[in-house]
Amino acid sequence: MTTGSLNTELVVTGAPKAGAKLMPRTAHRRRDWSGWLFVGPFMAIFLLVLIAPLIYAIFLSLFRETLVGGNSFVGLENYAQALTDPKFWDGLLRVTIFLFVQVPIMLGLSLFAALALDSARLRWVPLFRLSIFLPYAIPGVVAVMIWGYMYGSQFGLVADLNDLLGFKLPEPLSNSYLMAAIGNIVTWEFVGYNMLIFFSGLKAIPQELYEAAEIDGAGPFRTIFSIKLPSIRGALVIATLFSIIGSFQLFNEPTMLRAIAPNLISSYFTPNIYAFNLSFSGSMFNYAAAIAILSGIITMIVAFIAQNPEGFNFKKKSKKEEQA
Repeated sequence: MTTGSLNTELVVTGAPKAGAKLMPRTAHRRRDWSGWLFVGPFMAIFLLVLIAPLIYAIFLSLFRETLVGGNSFVGLENYAQALTDPKFWDGLLRVTIFLFVQVPIMLGLSLFAALALDSARLRWVPLFRLSIFLPYAIPGVVAVMIWGYMYGSQFGLVADLNDLLGFKLPEPLSNSYLMAAIGNIVTWEFVGYNMLIFFSGLKAIPQELYEAAEIDGAGPFRTIFSIKLPSIRGALVIATLFSIIGSFQLFNEPTMLRAIAPNLISSYFTPNIYAFNLSFSGSMFNYAAAIAILSGIITMIVAFIAQNPEGFNFKKKSKKEEQA
């Protein structure tokens, strides 16, 4: 084959077919802009609501107010001060204990409720599902006020039970039971929400798996541990991540209960409450921004560890490991 015939063959092969239509450049541009028209509003809101405040908070955390007026650049001094602040660590320890105690109980109850609703033996499933989910539909402030009224030893449900039974019950709003009282409120609020996540995952399991398990003679418990729980692993991870983030953001319940029991809940009860009081009561906006950024970083680290229990293993898995 000569050089001329080779060039001719390449030209003929690379040429478009006779029936093919070439799309004009204007159509390509129009298609590109149409995609941005759909994504643009979301990106604008995302930048305005999330990214811009985050950048501004980081900017504030690098400065400190002076006595004369204005701000002076201090770099990472606010972060260094926060890392040695006993009030910050006290609040962080409190939400960490709350996380390791309250979250497993709440997710366990949610999973139990979802499995019960998914059982074929239970009747009136829509009614029970709505009843369990209903507390989540109640505004958080209203829910805390309801429970705060019931917790009162001088008024409310506890006081009425003391009068009825003739002896004094333990006070929920006391140093010994305060965290349990707050955990009860949060659990009551979010059991239905997590139950709905688990229940949706259970309903997405193919019916063929249950039929195969029944043919193999698997009982109810074997079906739960061999089919249901492995199939909703994604839902379990999502609910766990949401619960971890919510625990570190604990704010509404202690703040509302502080009006009922002001001597029990301090201004640094949680990192969020500490940052809020530093900003609006102490006018220390720069230091409060550093507290908020540190809390967010710690939350991200804990959430990442929960999502990746193997640790910081960034090595790409082989095909055999992925199939296993």
